[in-house]
Amino acid sequence: MSYDVVSLYRHRFEPESLAPKRRIWEVLCRDFFSRWVDRDSTILDLGCGYGEFINHIDAKRKFAVDLNPDAPGFLDPGITFIRADASRVDQLADGSVDTIFTSNFLEHLPDKNILRAVLAEMKRLLRPGGRVLLMGPNIRFVGGAYWDFWDHHLPLTEQSLTEGLLLEGFKMERVIARFLPYTTRSALPQHPWLVALYLRVPLAWRLLGKQFFIVAQKPA
Repeated sequence: MSYDVVSLYRHRFEPESLAPKRRIWEVLCRDFFSRWVDRDSTILDLGCGYGEFINHIDAKRKFAVDLNPDAPGFLDPGITFIRADASRVDQLADGSVDTIFTSNFLEHLPDKNILRAVLAEMKRLLRPGGRVLLMGPNIRFVGGAYWDFWDHHLPLTEQSLTEGLLLEGFKMERVIARFLPYTTRSALPQHPWLVALYLRVPLAWRLLGKQFFIVAQKPA
């Protein structure tokens, strides 16, 4: 990347903003994402950021990948951090991961050639029958606000990403065009019990959701 990712993220995420995000992600993992993650499995968080997902998901072995050298300082003990490009996680063997999660990461990639390389790397890392869980801003619903972030490059919808996954040989399991609001500073309720309620009311997703959520499986 041509910019300093460390400076960018230190500017964007103030320390006092991280605690509310952690409380939201604790509920998201417990009440929603956990249904696709076995407690005895191995999971990889690709583009882990400050560990909001990987710290709260229940799994036997946890790996977190990011280019930001600050990231490991925010990860819980027992999580293995790998500083690597998402298209080349050479530290992990073929078929060594049960589930790969990524949130608000793919839009930072420079182009679709790199995206396809990342999808291919996901497929390499997954065991047969393993899953990818992908979440990100849906340009169809976010509109011009998508470009408010300096490092957003690749506009995606649930349909375009689905097509890319199919081209890589994945099987689609679930595709949600509208899931969470765009950012935690937007319409998503901040209190944990309100987040839990939001997850139980898909009608609210259709009104407030601006991020897609996709589950795809590597064929067995």
